[in-house]
Amino acid sequence: MAQDKTPHGGAIIEFIPLGNSVKVTAVDPATGTEVSIVGAASASDRELSALALRKLAYVLERKTPPEGGSGGGGIVV
Repeated sequence: MAQDKTPHGGAIIEFIPLGNSVKVTAVDPATGTEVSIVGAASASDRELSALALRKLAYVLERKTPPEGGSGGGGIVV
């Protein structure tokens, strides 16, 4: 099983075959954050779920405001 790096300790993963590719959706149940990837149908479920979990962890990290910052993401002039 792919190592889960979501901060809340779990994710829901869904596989949807689309011809010769697969859409993989990962959802963090604590925040409701959802990400999707599309990969080759020949790739293993383990590889595809690991990629979806990495993308979910990245998106969750981006949503977390930096300490001491306003969290706006803009440039203060």
